[in-house]
Amino acid sequence: MIKDEIARSCALVDGKGPSMTGCGPAPRGPEAAAEVVRRYYSAIDARDYSTAWSQWDEGGRPGQNYAAFRAGFALTRSVRVTVGPLQPSEGAAGSVYQSVPVVLATTLNDGTRQRFVGTYVVRRVNDVDGATADQRRWHLVSARLRRTTAR
Repeated sequence: MIKDEIARSCALVDGKGPSMTGCGPAPRGPEAAAEVVRRYYSAIDARDYSTAWSQWDEGGRPGQNYAAFRAGFALTRSVRVTVGPLQPSEGAAGSVYQSVPVVLATTLNDGTRQRFVGTYVVRRVNDVDGATADQRRWHLVSARLRRTTAR
């Protein structure tokens, strides 16, 4: 969460004032993209839904408003994410995309355990002229998860 606050502060300054400690080029590699997924679930587990929401590109999870997003976790007591092996990033149209395979272990308020597997796609804009610090930061753009039997 602290890293996210630093990234947001850097995006606000973005060359418009004195430089800030900790600001610089956004990390680029696959592990930096996977860190966004980890931060997302860490925020959800802490019930910090605004930080989780801010990990999504373009103002939130596609096809869902913030109230529905938050309500979707109302019955969730805890969530843990395990990131699988990362493949190389792919580039397209001035952006870099990274697939992040995940396994989620959730516990509901009533003690029910659930397991999900799937993939997140994380995107950042290349370091091109005019790109803001926020655009160069990795963001979630899509998720494909399916429920499996709990283990």
